[in-house]
Amino acid sequence: MTDTPLTDALAGRGRLFGFPSGYWLLNVIEMFERLAYYLVRSVVAIYIMQADDPHGLHFTAADKGTIYALWFVFQSILPTFTGGFADRYGYKRSLFLAITGNVIGYCLMATQTSFVGFTFGVVVLASGTAFFKPALQGSLAQNLDRKNSSLGWGIFYWVVNVGAAIGPVLANIIRHDYSWQALFFTAAAVMSLNYLMLFTFKDFASGSDKTASPLQVLTRTLRTLGDWRLATWLLIMSCFWLMMYTLWDLHPNFLTDWNDSGGTAAFFQGSSLFPDNWAIQTDRGWQVPQEILLNLNAVLIVALMIPVSWLVRKLRTLESMVMGMAMATAGILIAGLTNLGWVFLLGVVGFSLGEMLTGPKKNEYLALIAPVDKKGLYLGFVNIPVGVGGLIGSKLQGYFYGHFGEKAVLAQKYLAEHAPGAGGWDGKLGTLDTAAGVARTEAFAKMQQVTGMDAQQATTLLWNTYDPQYHVWLPFAGIGVAAIIALVFFARAARKWADMDA
Repeated sequence: MTDTPLTDALAGRGRLFGFPSGYWLLNVIEMFERLAYYLVRSVVAIYIMQADDPHGLHFTAADKGTIYALWFVFQSILPTFTGGFADRYGYKRSLFLAITGNVIGYCLMATQTSFVGFTFGVVVLASGTAFFKPALQGSLAQNLDRKNSSLGWGIFYWVVNVGAAIGPVLANIIRHDYSWQALFFTAAAVMSLNYLMLFTFKDFASGSDKTASPLQVLTRTLRTLGDWRLATWLLIMSCFWLMMYTLWDLHPNFLTDWNDSGGTAAFFQGSSLFPDNWAIQTDRGWQVPQEILLNLNAVLIVALMIPVSWLVRKLRTLESMVMGMAMATAGILIAGLTNLGWVFLLGVVGFSLGEMLTGPKKNEYLALIAPVDKKGLYLGFVNIPVGVGGLIGSKLQGYFYGHFGEKAVLAQKYLAEHAPGAGGWDGKLGTLDTAAGVARTEAFAKMQQVTGMDAQQATTLLWNTYDPQYHVWLPFAGIGVAAIIALVFFARAARKWADMDA
């Protein structure tokens, strides 16, 4: 049998399409990890807090905000330190630890239904991911150079979104046809496939000092973070990712509560090209599940990420990020200020293009400015903006959506303010159950009884009365605009710094 570039690559030797074989194996590992992750993350917001999901946990928006905040702390801030450990102790060893943590985390999420138990499962999962990210990305950085960096990180981001595109489609099937528990166990099984992949390649040398103690690794990490220019860039990007993750983590509930995708559902039903479960019967008629609507983001990235990376390959990374942040902010405003399915999809196109210009470039920027012996350390830093932005954003989401956006809460408010005999509510969220005379999980049904309206009419009444779109999305868009302005000034200043100009 004659060897080919493909067989050489699969055997762990040679190059394929200009990249080392190890680069492609790392991309496969990333795809499995992201597939498992998006199986869960695309729908778990519904499981955690949606008031009308009969099999969910029915936690509050504030509870969800706390869970997601801890998720971000452990998943995206912890890599600030685990990146240095991956350089010191080896990428392959760190990946094994990460895979094991993820599998255990998914299993705990499947079996624990108390707030403490479920949150512990999330923390275990997130801690595993904290070791996975810098080890995987540090390995990847060792396989790229300045000539192929833009395309290489673009392909990597494309692979991430292959998992992100497939995951929600599978999640839609599993959670509706089987159970929430089956969903979490499926994610654990998919993640376990990476144990097999670990045997397909040798570890990549990091070039880091292998004699350093854990304390020395920690000291080096903190010293590197002391560079005010790097810290400033991380702060700017934290504001941007606060806005972006608000869209991904809050829209599942916002869409389920408010979006009327009946027209899109009719389009899906009228074509044999789409699966039957892309349109489901709800109390407001036929609608498209939120994970299918949001999945346009991943589909667009799969279709366009590599061409976009090629088109912007000669742009400075900072310039590309400014353009991307502006497009993403516009898209989020379009998607957030509407309750119509097709308008929301237009917004998805906008923020997806913005994400393509920003997401992979943040990895590329840190990989390019990182010293050769600190690739894992710097690629651990790339998660700080996601972690800080997600931590603060999750708590803000819990407040804004819990007070001004959730349909079940607004139904309670309406009953407390307009039902016969109403008028004794003190305006505090904690007294709504008493003032409305009904629990949050039953408030919308009670409102329909009191008003004589069907679900669609009652939803429209609440939308027009309380304007949840403005109270929820405008504050986050404002943060995005501030980040754009700050990055423009940073990009201009970076031209004077040889080590930060990329």
